[in-house]
Amino acid sequence: MPLAQFKFLPGIDKQNTEVGAEQRWVDSDNTRFRYGLPEKVGGWSSLVTNTIVGVARREFAFVDLDGNRYVAIGTDKFLLVYFEGQLYDITPLKATISSATIATSSGSALCTLTTSSGHGLNAGDIVLLDNVTLPASTGYTAADFEDKLFQVTTTPSSVTFTITQSSNATGNQSGGSIDIKPYETVGPAAQSYGYGWGVSEWSGTVTGAVTTLLDGALLNDTNGTGGVGTSITVDSTTGFPTSGRIIVEDEIISYTSTNATNFLNITRGVDGSSTAAHSDNTTTTNAADYSDWGEAAAASTVSLEPGLWSLSNFGQVLVATIANGKTFTWNAGDAARLTTRASTSTSGFSTSANPTATRVTLISPTTRHLIHLGTETTIGTPSTQDDMFIRFSDQEDINDYTPTAINSAGTQRLQDGTKIIGSLKAKETILIWTDNALYTMKFIGAPFTFGFEQVGTNCGLIGKNAAVEIDGVAFWMSSKGFFMFDGTVKSLPCSVEDFVYDNIDTTKGQQVAAGLNNLFTEVVWYYPSSGQDYNDAYVVYNYGESSPQIPVWYTGTEARTTWIDATIYPKPFATKFNSSNTGSFPVIVGESGLGQTVLFEHEVGTDQVNSDGTTTAVTSFIKSYDFDLDIQGTNGEFFLAMRRFVPDFKNLQGNAKVTLAIKRYPQDSDSVTSLSPFTITSTTEKKDTRARGRFCNVKIENDAISENWRFGTLRLDLQPDGRR
Repeated sequence: MPLAQFKFLPGIDKQNTEVGAEQRWVDSDNTRFRYGLPEKVGGWSSLVTNTIVGVARREFAFVDLDGNRYVAIGTDKFLLVYFEGQLYDITPLKATISSATIATSSGSALCTLTTSSGHGLNAGDIVLLDNVTLPASTGYTAADFEDKLFQVTTTPSSVTFTITQSSNATGNQSGGSIDIKPYETVGPAAQSYGYGWGVSEWSGTVTGAVTTLLDGALLNDTNGTGGVGTSITVDSTTGFPTSGRIIVEDEIISYTSTNATNFLNITRGVDGSSTAAHSDNTTTTNAADYSDWGEAAAASTVSLEPGLWSLSNFGQVLVATIANGKTFTWNAGDAARLTTRASTSTSGFSTSANPTATRVTLISPTTRHLIHLGTETTIGTPSTQDDMFIRFSDQEDINDYTPTAINSAGTQRLQDGTKIIGSLKAKETILIWTDNALYTMKFIGAPFTFGFEQVGTNCGLIGKNAAVEIDGVAFWMSSKGFFMFDGTVKSLPCSVEDFVYDNIDTTKGQQVAAGLNNLFTEVVWYYPSSGQDYNDAYVVYNYGESSPQIPVWYTGTEARTTWIDATIYPKPFATKFNSSNTGSFPVIVGESGLGQTVLFEHEVGTDQVNSDGTTTAVTSFIKSYDFDLDIQGTNGEFFLAMRRFVPDFKNLQGNAKVTLAIKRYPQDSDSVTSLSPFTITSTTEKKDTRARGRFCNVKIENDAISENWRFGTLRLDLQPDGRR
């Protein structure tokens, strides 16, 4: 029989069945569409040899007046700047805590610092130590602490906290003097759900609670320390309630009273937990706010949103706001800029009079007002933060917010929704999303300065970074679907919508990261799938390839936490997070569990070039719908026999693999043909095969380095056949 040609339409269709998605592709990873044809995506290469500690949540590129290019990177712990192939730490500092003392214990790397007043620190916070003098015979030198970053290990009390050195002490000593410079706290690495039933973490992790350490082991019994009595000895009970519950690893223990170093009248293994053995120096946590399964948890005790940043520029000055926190500036025009931290007192660009609790900030594109969204009604009083309240500075003065007859500062409150989620600058307007609606904010001049108009409802933003804008058109992800705004809010038809929304963990919407890849007319959303703490999947809308009849969408699993398009730099930049690895910048003594972020330049080569210089293959695939032998309209009635196929690749570098799979009925699983997969090279003319079935699909893929492909059409030698 003559060869039958199969030419597939662009985009992935997951709304239909694999048989019903006629002429479409049904699954993919690391594949895009150009000119209607599927191809492997471009590779990516690490920009620096260092990897970043923590998870990046925001990138922002800008230039100074001399044309120097920068990328600001906000993580859950730090504010960094990428400049000329290097990373610089510009994280703002809190007020210095002077003259703390230090205590060491022989054979232990744990050091206890004691302050003269409340330190306000939590486990996981980052501190910079300075002006260090040590007591004698600790086994350490001042250089082991001086100008070093440490992660707070535990907070036994309001005036004590512990850090972990890289080696054990050799003596039991206390005294000395150390100045502590705490880093500004950004927020958790991951978002957690905060309302309803059973929302505390299973096994009883309580974020931000007071901790101490066991002073002696607990045995796997119902007794106290050392298997004796009904009291548990710890380093200190300061900060704990006089009665309540504690968590030691996975065991919950109740107590009725305390003294300085003991929890008294304890009951082991309460609230459904089991007794277990716990070694000396095990972390012990206040569990007064722990919620059992089926017990309502107060929202105030559960950290809701991850650590986020708003980043924008006032000329050559970076403006950085911690979500629900303060606003800082960093002047790229300062001669000592790379050794200067962002602060609220930057010379000439102070933000000391700015609100101290704001959800989102941005600089208006033409009028140069600094706008605070979801901010305080009384500046400097965080308890007055109103998630729907807007405050903007005087024009050209980012530190003046007092409205007068001779300036343009002002305020406004939005109505539709419960909180402002995000904002973007668009053509001659600012777009503001709440959790339910879209507003425009336009400069109208005196006396109101800005005018506000609601342009959409039931289309709220799922997360702060889940929207992008290109040429005046905004695209965003809502908890209800995908939308665009080109003067009118429109719902985007989506051929993978059910797949995405059945897969995404919508309780982590603030972790969704949208990106624009204008060269390939792509809008991508990276998101965490159900059961995952961090982004592990993506969905792409190709606005250039789409038509009203065929919207072009595709999906995959190569996740990123931030993305910026090729504007200041010639290629897109993105960050990839791995919670299991350890970052190398900034260097933190005693780092534990913060994870690792790699900064990549995208659309470079064909592979992943890692920070250590090694190369990893970027694997990709695309799979077609289940097609059948069509004879006089009798779709699927006959078995087909496939004797050979002729591959057609527009571009092919290295090898590609073609797999043919058959099935008898639509609900059957794929049965890969005996000769599959077929290795295709640029000189392959045809492949002989033996495949028999009612339905067949084709899968194109690669799995080795230096491979690249763009697929064209598929030609098959088919004829009706019977079963044997």
